[in-house]
Amino acid sequence: RTDPEALRAVVPEPLEIEEPLVRFEVMKMGEVDGFGPYVEAGQVIPIRHGGEHGEYLHAMYLDNFAATAAGRELSAYPKVMGSPRLFTEASTLVGTLDYGSQRVTTATMAYKWQPLDPEEARDQITVPTYAVKVIPDYSGGLRVCDLVRTRITDVTVKEAWTGPARLQLNAHVMAPLADLPVLEVVSASHIVTDLTLAPVAPVHDYLALGTGEPGC
Repeated sequence: RTDPEALRAVVPEPLEIEEPLVRFEVMKMGEVDGFGPYVEAGQVIPIRHGGEHGEYLHAMYLDNFAATAAGRELSAYPKVMGSPRLFTEASTLVGTLDYGSQRVTTATMAYKWQPLDPEEARDQITVPTYAVKVIPDYSGGLRVCDLVRTRITDVTVKEAWTGPARLQLNAHVMAPLADLPVLEVVSASHIVTDLTLAPVAPVHDYLALGTGEPGC
C-alpha cells in the first residue's frame, strides 16, 4: 500500500486507480527464446480500464541488454538496464535491485511458507497489463504515443507459495521506485511457472485524440 497522491501522479488516463496499491516483482527467467536466462525487477500498479481490471507497467529493470531493447522496441515495456537478483538465503527468498553500484530495493519473503492456490496464482499472472508506447519522430516530436494492452498466456503453474514479507526501497534519482513509498505490505507470493508473452495491441491513441497524457 502506498501514497494515493504519488500513485495518481504516475498513472496515465484513461486508466483508473481503485486502491493505492503497487506491486514490486522480481522475475527470474530460466530460459527465454532468443535471449537465454535473465532477471528483471520493477513496479506494476493495479488499475481499471473500462470494465476490466488490469495492471499498469510503471518500471522494469533487466540485466540483459537484448531483452531490454526488444521489450522496448517490439512492445512497450518500460525496460532499462539494472542489476536485479533473486535467490534464497537462510530460509528466505530474497529479491534485490541495484542501479550501478547502489542498492535500490531489497525484498524478503519467508521461503515456501504456505501453499498458494494454483488458480489464484494463475489469476495473478494472467491479469491484463497496460503500458505507454512512445516513438519520437525525426524532428524531436512524437510519431506514436499509444496506450497498449497485452496479457500473459499458456500458463502452467508448477509451484505457488505465500507468506510474510518485507520491502525496503531506497531513493535513487535514476531508479525512483521509492517515489511510491511502502506504507504497508499487503501480501506476497512466490510462483514458479511456464508462460508466453503475447504481443501488444493499442487501445488508446493519445495523439489522435489530442490528449497528451503523462508519459507522452
